[in-house]
Amino acid sequence: MIQKFEISGVHLAVDDDLRKYATRKIGNLDKYLARGSRESAHAEVFLKVAKAKNKQHATCEVNLHLPHEIISVHETTINLYAAIDIVEAKLKQQLQKYKDLHQNGKLHRKLFARLSRKADFTAVDPQLEV
Repeated sequence: MIQKFEISGVHLAVDDDLRKYATRKIGNLDKYLARGSRESAHAEVFLKVAKAKNKQHATCEVNLHLPHEIISVHETTINLYAAIDIVEAKLKQQLQKYKDLHQNGKLHRKLFARLSRKADFTAVDPQLEV
């Protein structure tokens, strides 16, 4: 669960059911974060409702503050619960990109070490294949 989690409504009173739903969906995204950045993650959820002529539009906007960047995602639909679901899916993709970009580099070091060993073997005997 993300420790710092804020939900606010614009032109909307956020009831307990909506608060629980957003907390369950967006608050549990910390499992997609690296362990080192879980403590400093901070999520802000803005729920908005706008009425135009005979239609109502619900918008969910999430700003996720992480150690090296801020991820911002928003979605507008007719239903507020559907907007939260779509924002959750978008955040999962963005967090995967963030994790790939900011990982600690152990995997890269292992791959470079393996490639350098292979290059050393081929430099000694070019006909030798590893």
